[in-house]
Amino acid sequence: FQICFLLFAVLYIVSYFIITRYKRKADEQEDEDAIVNRISLFLSTFTLAVSAGAVLLLPFSIISNEILLSFPQNYYIQWLNGSLIHGLWNLASLFSNLCLFVLMPFAFFFLESEGFAGLKKGIRARILETLVMLILLGLLILGIVWVASALIDNDAASMESLYDLWEFYLPYLYSCISLMGCLLLLLCTPVGLSRMFTVMGQLLVKPTILEDLDEQMYIITLEEEAIQRKLNGASSAVEYQTAELERELEKVKSRKTNLERRKKASAWERNLVYPAVMILLLIETSISVLLVALNILYLLVDETAMPKGSGGPGIGNASLSTFGFVGAALEIILIFYLMVSSVVGFYSLRFFENFTPRKDDTTMTKIIGNCVSILVLSSALPVMSRTLGITRFDLLGDFGRFNWLGNFYIVLSYNLLFAIMTTLCLVRKFTSAVREELLKALGLDKLHLSNNPRDSETKPSANGHQKTL
Repeated sequence: FQICFLLFAVLYIVSYFIITRYKRKADEQEDEDAIVNRISLFLSTFTLAVSAGAVLLLPFSIISNEILLSFPQNYYIQWLNGSLIHGLWNLASLFSNLCLFVLMPFAFFFLESEGFAGLKKGIRARILETLVMLILLGLLILGIVWVASALIDNDAASMESLYDLWEFYLPYLYSCISLMGCLLLLLCTPVGLSRMFTVMGQLLVKPTILEDLDEQMYIITLEEEAIQRKLNGASSAVEYQTAELERELEKVKSRKTNLERRKKASAWERNLVYPAVMILLLIETSISVLLVALNILYLLVDETAMPKGSGGPGIGNASLSTFGFVGAALEIILIFYLMVSSVVGFYSLRFFENFTPRKDDTTMTKIIGNCVSILVLSSALPVMSRTLGITRFDLLGDFGRFNWLGNFYIVLSYNLLFAIMTTLCLVRKFTSAVREELLKALGLDKLHLSNNPRDSETKPSANGHQKTL
């Protein structure tokens, strides 16, 4: 218990600093709303800590199994045993259900509540309204699941099992949420794997090949001075023109900052770090696709490759990887890489673009929504890793009780879609420049058939014009 408490306390502190970094400072008043915001902040922090625990649990289990195999009789690692790992998986499943179905709906309704009409305003009135909304929401979800169960499996046994809330209803409902999370990961992860190259290209300094940074800096400085003169001489009556000039000035300043950073970067940072990181990303993505392809072959020839194919040898009895400790380390790297890629892909989708948190300018409502989204993604990550064959670790606790994991057609279709979508996203990413040149040669560039503003980057040429890389 002490180990679990210490681990969660560390995750809670880190989550609190992350949320306060993005939380809007204007929300910090000293009144009733401040108390409500503070309670919602604590609940959101708890949910984010649970999400981090769900992400770290699978790598922790894999590395613990390898340590127990390497040092079976070591006195100092006797606390690292199978009961601890099982307990952590059960706690992660329990807290995930608690946050998803109780704490986050309570935080949202509590934040939006004002108290029923006719009652004295205050915290108690808002809590009463929130509890009523939670009860109504629970009845609505219960009715939806009941109707879905009647449509899919209409027999007396399935209807009677719904009365058992703890042993059947909650795991069944969480199984549906996990399936939705895996489908969301199926959509986000391939997009994120291709977007990782663009994101890392923005964070790192690119090599300067046939470029004159001094000349580009001189041109951008002239542009900045010209826009500043226009802005100083613009009439206040033309507000839209002033706003447009301010946005253009911000873009020019951002480009100038990037150029200054590229000038200050050392030669090894420009010519060694950037290519090495890009090659590393390409290798990790290729290994992920290769493992999924091998898992598809295993599914076709061996039924034990299913996520519910075998119960597993247990913690500390056998290695989970064919290559031992090296293979386990590779699995852990790929799991973290897939999680980061899924988050990048989630915020890259057009539907969730405006959902991206901004530093010191994110409302509590948006923070709650982000915490719920990350919780769904992190809870589905162990299931996706096992379904795709990234790891052979059999899920413990309630994470392995999902009914759809035993359906061969669902698991096979999931693997095929992931491999196809990831390959298509990577091909589209690396052939975009060739495709644009072909469209220009055919005179079809004006139709904007391959226009992607997020992936395109502009930089000034020597004559001051803009060209797209």
